[in-house]
Amino acid sequence: MLQFGVSTDKSQALLERMARLGIREADLDERFVKGSGAGGQKVNKTSSCVWLRHRPSGLEVKCQWERSQALNRFLARRELCDQLEAKQRGVASVKQQAMEKIRRQKRRRSRRQRANVLADKRQHSEKKAARRGPGMND
Repeated sequence: MLQFGVSTDKSQALLERMARLGIREADLDERFVKGSGAGGQKVNKTSSCVWLRHRPSGLEVKCQWERSQALNRFLARRELCDQLEAKQRGVASVKQQAMEKIRRQKRRRSRRQRANVLADKRQHSEKKAARRGPGMND
């Protein structure tokens, strides 16, 4: 029985979910690496970041959400299960959809698109100006 630093019910539920998805511990490559980013010296000095790779599917997960290595092991396995389920269903995950939406929003508009947007704005302002009463001249 693996110890993840969470309640036995949660760890048992995770192990059952992994079995249901066909993820075996023998198929996982697990490494502990030093974290990065916010968190200061503690994060940068200890190897609490967990890197998991599921060999049959080729999925990789890196988890450093918590300071505890045991808890990160649990969270990395849970994230791996989420990714594998999304891959099996063939649907883009919520996270991927959000990233794609942001990418589309940041994409530069073509010259024609910008001209159309400005024309629509101009037309809208003319329509609103036509609604004004006769005594409301600027």
